[in-house]
Amino acid sequence: MSFPNHRPRRLRTTPAMRRMTAEHRLAPADLILPAFIREGITEPAPITSMPGVVQHTTDSLKRAAVEAVELGVSGIMLFGVPAVRDARGTASLDPDGVLNKAIRDVRAEVGDDLVVMGDVCLDEFTDHGHCGVLDANGYVDNDATLEIYAQMAVAQADAGAHVLGPSGMMDGQIAVIRQALEAAGHKNTAVLAYAAKYASAFYGPFREAVDSQLKGDRRTYQMDAANRREAIIEVELDLEEGADMVMVKPAMSYLDILADVADMSPVPVAAYQISGEYAMIEAAAANGWIDRRGAITESVLGIKRAGADMVLTYWASELARWIKEA
Repeated sequence: MSFPNHRPRRLRTTPAMRRMTAEHRLAPADLILPAFIREGITEPAPITSMPGVVQHTTDSLKRAAVEAVELGVSGIMLFGVPAVRDARGTASLDPDGVLNKAIRDVRAEVGDDLVVMGDVCLDEFTDHGHCGVLDANGYVDNDATLEIYAQMAVAQADAGAHVLGPSGMMDGQIAVIRQALEAAGHKNTAVLAYAAKYASAFYGPFREAVDSQLKGDRRTYQMDAANRREAIIEVELDLEEGADMVMVKPAMSYLDILADVADMSPVPVAAYQISGEYAMIEAAAANGWIDRRGAITESVLGIKRAGADMVLTYWASELARWIKEA
């Protein structure tokens, strides 16, 4: 059972051999495209820290959704950037607000050919940038926030979202949203729980993408990067509350967490390759330090290999095109 009987290199001799024996493969259907729409702009606005990513207009967002369908991408996760914010994020509830309108517009454009997903969180809509409402001491009030999340969820489901993505890491958010959807008659609207979402330094470019007003940090509600077992507790709670799918975020610095969750989850598992992970690869590639296409492909394949059934990545459409052309 040793050399020369075993030469693992025999299975690496040619590209065809490597393709045939590959343990994991990427497909366009594995991918979900996160997309931003900004109220009040007439042309797509480039995000400087995320080269190639823009804040969309209605028309450019619809074009991006159609392109995703043509390339075989499975879903699009929508984030809205409103023109006016307040302490309670009330623009998130306006049926004609930027996010709810975008959901309705994209759904009208692509129907059921693309899974249309909405971000259920207040950080884009509050003038303080936190994911919930604040109490008199400036602490995020968990239970008061849940009341708004329930209303947001119904508003997005009314607009036509197939899937809701509660990303605020409030305790009990899945149960409250599930109950609100059932009461409103949205029994078939799925919930993708951001079950293990960590406080991370890699969210920086996202703050630019949504014009975040955040001062301070979100460490009282997002998970501590030092904790591994706690992620399983969070996932188990969300499953008990009715999550249809669960997510680990970020992806690349948390592949151990992703592997743990994938090993125990009875429902599909997503991972979000976030803005800072995207920006690092783009910056290194722009400097000629790494091969861009190779690094993008390898990074997403690594997330899939760790156990993700679905990967949210800003390269979703570009990567899907490469896969289809291969």
